Amino acid sequence: MGTLHILDHPLIQHKLSILRDKNTGVKEFREVVGEISALMCYEATRNLPTVEVEVETPVAVAKTRVLSGKKLAIVPILRAGLGMVDAMIDLIPSAKVGHIGLYRDPETHEPVEYYCKMPPDISERQVFVVDPMLATGGSATAAIRLLKEKYGCRNITLMDIIAAPEGVQTVRRDHPDVDIFVASVDERLDENAYITPGLGDAGDRIFGTK
Repeated sequence: MGTLHILDHPLIQHKLSILRDKNTGVKEFREVVGEISALMCYEATRNLPTVEVEVETPVAVAKTRVLSGKKLAIVPILRAGLGMVDAMIDLIPSAKVGHIGLYRDPETHEPVEYYCKMPPDISERQVFVVDPMLATGGSATAAIRLLKEKYGCRNITLMDIIAAPEGVQTVRRDHPDVDIFVASVDERLDENAYITPGLGDAGDRIFGTK
């Protein structure tokens, strides 16, 4: 059974306040998205398996631990999810990156797929699906379903910076096996299916398109 993890670390919450501020410019917004993503990645990978090895230090031989070789993948939901990838790759440089392109139909608010490209061994990897916003949950649910049904993925974690209760409920209903990591669960969705109070459109604010 998947678990909802709300990461209330003071550093994450401080940086989240910067993202929420409408006066935060594109450069700072983009940088802070990366910083929060790195802090969240630290928590989301806490239970990765390790093995004991011996390392020769300048003084003696030390018994220490390294990752056990478990294969990882990061799959951003385009386009806003791209803002979270680089910081995570800095921490786990051996991870491969897939891409899922989805947009939200302005009338139905349902996700429409327009692009998908995955590493050939994606089914063997622990997959981190990333997107700054979990609003209705439609895009996340569709992305996870695609990974399961088309690629055979069975070990999937979802990472979002801000979520709406409706989105969390949708993902937990449709994919109860998936762990969800968020920095905040906000109050609700508004009549346009935007997270309230939220931070606006993450994609526009990351890429300066609005």
